[in-house]
Amino acid sequence: MSAPAKVRLPAEIWVLIAAAFVIAIGFGLVAPVLPQYAREFGVGIAAASAIVSAFALMRLLFAPASGRLVQKLGERRVYLAGIMIVALSTGACALAQTYWQLLVLRSLGGIGSTMFTVSSMALIIRVSPPAARGRVSGVYSTSFLIGSLLGPLAGSSLAGFGLRAPFVIYMAALLVVCVIVFAGLRESPVLAPGNGAEPVEFTFRQGWAEPAYRAVLLSSFAGGIAVFGVRMAFVPLLVVETLHQEVGMAGVALTVFAAGNAAVLFASGRLSDRLGRKPFLIAGSVICALGTGALGFAPTLPWFFVASFIAGLGSGMFSPVQQAALADVIGSRARGGPVLAAFQMSADLGTVLGPIVIGWLAEHTSFGVGMAVTGAVLAVSAVVWVFTPEPSRIAHPDDPEHPDHAGDGIDPQCACDGSPDGKPVVRDGMVPAGRPSDYHRPQ
Repeated sequence: MSAPAKVRLPAEIWVLIAAAFVIAIGFGLVAPVLPQYAREFGVGIAAASAIVSAFALMRLLFAPASGRLVQKLGERRVYLAGIMIVALSTGACALAQTYWQLLVLRSLGGIGSTMFTVSSMALIIRVSPPAARGRVSGVYSTSFLIGSLLGPLAGSSLAGFGLRAPFVIYMAALLVVCVIVFAGLRESPVLAPGNGAEPVEFTFRQGWAEPAYRAVLLSSFAGGIAVFGVRMAFVPLLVVETLHQEVGMAGVALTVFAAGNAAVLFASGRLSDRLGRKPFLIAGSVICALGTGALGFAPTLPWFFVASFIAGLGSGMFSPVQQAALADVIGSRARGGPVLAAFQMSADLGTVLGPIVIGWLAEHTSFGVGMAVTGAVLAVSAVVWVFTPEPSRIAHPDDPEHPDHAGDGIDPQCACDGSPDGKPVVRDGMVPAGRPSDYHRPQ
């Protein structure tokens, strides 16, 4: 059978992707200068680092409230409010007169950041065609990655304007994003009230009942530990203390990881719409596990770069696909703020705990053991996905019809896998949808 026709992405998707790109560039402007800016207030290294930790901690603590706000106020309002909070608090950082003022302002930025993150995921899910969820996640992740890479480069050109300039520029960029998103989504037929497709509330309890959601939380937690936590904390230490290289080589290793990421982000998301989520979630986690574990045993800098690139490839394979799997669980016609908040919290929790736990382990054993254990966490996530039903099989009564599910049988191109005897697959609390490859939640 011929391949299904390419699904055209709605204009709202491109608005959100453009906004994410600008936000990522702005964050890249601020992040490198923030610790040094804090040091200008006469504090030590630990206090300067606490500025970064305070932002992450407030993201973690405020995530449940952000999820509830999305449920009550809607995605657009929370998105715009979150961006405004980050914009104003970031701009105010340029006017800070004391360390404590800077700490409070960055903490407020963390609150706005989690509001933006949860609501942006909700918006992406609402406006993404079910048959293109992987492609949308891939494009969105790629735009954010490219923006994150360009941000520090742009920031280096602003060095002559002082450490406060990036905060002002980031504020201005965020205000532009607010205008773009407000104008781009104001007339959206998908998000407009009264369009006959008002979202229903999808609770955390409903999400937890899905094996795919539990697996998504685990893979998000594992990714938080390995990709955002341990990698960022350990790569500089490994380069300097184990390989005895200049600290600048750590930045090169991080860039090599990002290159591996960028090489597969878009393709993995798009192919998961055709081949299913599980192949990429399993293979990506295993590849990232191997690359991560190898970092601790790399004998030379070239081998370290190879391991970084392999870990980046694996991360690029599973990261966008797990977001598509999350969208499969929630569906396009549900508002799942608490479900999305828990997904974000799982990654943030891994980011916070990973460097602490693995750092303790490495201190009492070796860097190699610490990185091997980190890789093992990713491997456990892959094993769980092996025994988890394919997320893209989940059908929702109110979702637009998936083109691969047309007709009475199972399309061989479809990502869905039927039961061995060809009968409908019915889980606890599910009723058949009338086609062997689908199941629906009872309403």
